[in-house]
Amino acid sequence: MPTPLAERLRPASLDDLTGQEHLTGKGSILRKAIEQGVVPSMILWGPPGVGKTTIANIIAHTLDTPFYTLSAISSGVKDLREVIEAARSQEKAILFIDEIHRFNKSQQDALLGAVEKGTITLIGATTENPSFEVNSALLSRCQVYVLKPLDEKDLQNLLRQAIEKDEWLKKQSIELKETEALIRISGGDARKLLNLLELVVQSAGKKPPIIITDEQVMQVAQQKVAMYDKLGEQHYDIISAFIKSMRGSDPNAAVYWLARMIAGGEDVKFIARRMVILASEDIGNANPNAILLANACFDAVNKIGHPEARIILSQCAIYLATSPKSNASYLAIDEALALVKQTGDLPVPLNIRNAPTQLMKNLNYSKGYQYSHDYELNFSAQEYLPAEISGHAFFKPGRNAREEELRKFLQLRWKEKYGY
Repeated sequence: MPTPLAERLRPASLDDLTGQEHLTGKGSILRKAIEQGVVPSMILWGPPGVGKTTIANIIAHTLDTPFYTLSAISSGVKDLREVIEAARSQEKAILFIDEIHRFNKSQQDALLGAVEKGTITLIGATTENPSFEVNSALLSRCQVYVLKPLDEKDLQNLLRQAIEKDEWLKKQSIELKETEALIRISGGDARKLLNLLELVVQSAGKKPPIIITDEQVMQVAQQKVAMYDKLGEQHYDIISAFIKSMRGSDPNAAVYWLARMIAGGEDVKFIARRMVILASEDIGNANPNAILLANACFDAVNKIGHPEARIILSQCAIYLATSPKSNASYLAIDEALALVKQTGDLPVPLNIRNAPTQLMKNLNYSKGYQYSHDYELNFSAQEYLPAEISGHAFFKPGRNAREEELRKFLQLRWKEKYGY
């Protein structure tokens, strides 16, 4: 069986598609466009294995339009130009680009003219936020459709359909006694779910009937499923280990988990983006340079790419791991958000309201405001919080050298008001 189960069962029509009812169900916006034969260029954004490629294939099949496929991992500007040139000789053509977020700026720019003139209808698929990963000029020429993760009901339905409809599986007399392991390991990825099901059946090594249990699935998965899947469970486990190693100030573990991700082909921008978050969430004002270096790392790997990006990532990971830690800023905003939710829209104190009109001045807007630079230490101890929460300290400096300096700064100015 050279063709994987997921490919054998790929839906050929919208009616056969599992999930994405908001886009492809009766009366939905994308379904109407397909049925009317007027499909715009689009970006399909969603997790792996939820139907992005399938929807593109269904569109091409339904419209009976020349259909070209490129992978952003292995294709370049030359490949794009060849497709565009071929499309010019045809009345219409659809170009599907998988993982379009991996195209750099020049590659994405090469698409602009053809998309704008209608030479091609672009369908791009991405697991990353297109606002960050697709050029604004190209994005403005496309509709963005967000695909939702498949829920447990969808995945159960896929398993049932596979056993009932696939010619090979039907002959195996399969009983799905337990499905939790299949669903958990697949991580909501339909392709991974179906191919794992097939692998489990192939590994049973006995005559029908085949009874599938969670224990059996786990044994097969541990033996045969790759230890790093950048789109599956290991993707989340290893990035978690990487982040926790840096948070825990262990540069050796951080570099090891970084190496695991690089060896597994993880997107370097994904790794760098997570380090920017950690620099603020776990280091913050204990070392304000951390977020500057992490942001510089993100910019650098975006320009450099593999393989040299590994050096930049390593430098940044070691710096973050060996930096003093504080989550005070992270805790401060979460506490403030919780209080906003609890207390609602409290009024802004009159003294710090804006007063651009005479009416506002007559209502005492900005009355009594003290311009900080007119006072000693450029500071005036006036009220900046709503009266109902006056004196509530959201920011609690951590016990590190930099934030101890901030504590003294605040103590000198606010005395006992905030308890510093």
